[in-house]
Amino acid sequence: MYILSEESVSEKKSEKEMFEDIESTGEPLSEVEGDPLAESDPESEVLDELEVAQEELAKQKDQVLRIAAEFENYKKRMTRDKNTAMKYAGEPILREILPALDNLERAIAQGVAEDVGAEQALSSLLEGVQLTLKSLVTSLEKFEVTAIESIGEPFDPVNQEALTMEASDTVPVNHVLNEFEKGYVYKDRLLRAAKVIVSSGA
Repeated sequence: MYILSEESVSEKKSEKEMFEDIESTGEPLSEVEGDPLAESDPESEVLDELEVAQEELAKQKDQVLRIAAEFENYKKRMTRDKNTAMKYAGEPILREILPALDNLERAIAQGVAEDVGAEQALSSLLEGVQLTLKSLVTSLEKFEVTAIESIGEPFDPVNQEALTMEASDTVPVNHVLNEFEKGYVYKDRLLRAAKVIVSSGA
């Protein structure tokens, strides 16, 4: 005859009590604490994470496309502004020259006036031309255009062009005797070489 030990009987009894407790509460077996069926599904978690990652990727892609579009618009705007600036680069210089043009017109008008004498007309014309010259020089200096001082200076083949040589008792040999055309420097660059007459000495 097979006899159950006291330990086996107690184990059977505990299992029976556990099932009775579950039936009395009405809870399904899968929701019992410690039941493996109650744990979350790993595959479901992976799918959720994948969905979140895809949404984040879509947001990042949209942001990158927006930035690329903004940069493209910025490049077009900069190109347009650059072309406009190059097209009208000489506008400030021309605006500065206009007053000199006004002075010339006034000088000519004074010189040909019928109600003044010839001497007064010539004097007015000369005064107008002098004002115009002064105005032009001032305008050029604003843009860092300066004249090269040549008369009495040693001949400089870099900044001066010799047209001819003439004898002189007052100006040393190889020095500039006279100036046919002034030379000009723009900032640190030669804008136009001076055309000069060089002394050949006494």
